Amino acid sequence: MRALLFLILALVAGPVSAQQGTPQIVDDSIPRSLTGQPGDAARGRAIVANRSVGLCLLCHSSPIAEERFQGDLAPSLAGAGSRWSEGQLRLRIVDGSRLNADTIMPAYYRTEGLHRVARGFEGKTILTPAQVEDVVAYLLTLRD
Repeated sequence: MRALLFLILALVAGPVSAQQGTPQIVDDSIPRSLTGQPGDAARGRAIVANRSVGLCLLCHSSPIAEERFQGDLAPSLAGAGSRWSEGQLRLRIVDGSRLNADTIMPAYYRTEGLHRVARGFEGKTILTPAQVEDVVAYLLTLRD
């Protein structure tokens, strides 16, 4: 299942050139923005809803009512901003395997330590730093 998910992400989303610097992890979060700027929640919502970029709805359900056929393999995104802090959300998007080694969620902003990466995707991230920040900004708006 994990290999299939990575293949789907690679084929649909395409690679993004790796950015400089590794985010600093503190406890269970990445407290600082990857860009030094806050993200845009509207762009983040579009990334979450877009089945060609992040593919979030392949596994997660969300309060985006117009999107049909949402996933149920992972926690609902509804209330994410109440359950996790900004830094905790950022780490989950950047590299959820830091919190759960068995996760099937792809590391959207990691390039090292990955296995069976197609040659054209080596050293590339799924999302840009700005896209990560946009998704974080959107998820923070989702409060119960």
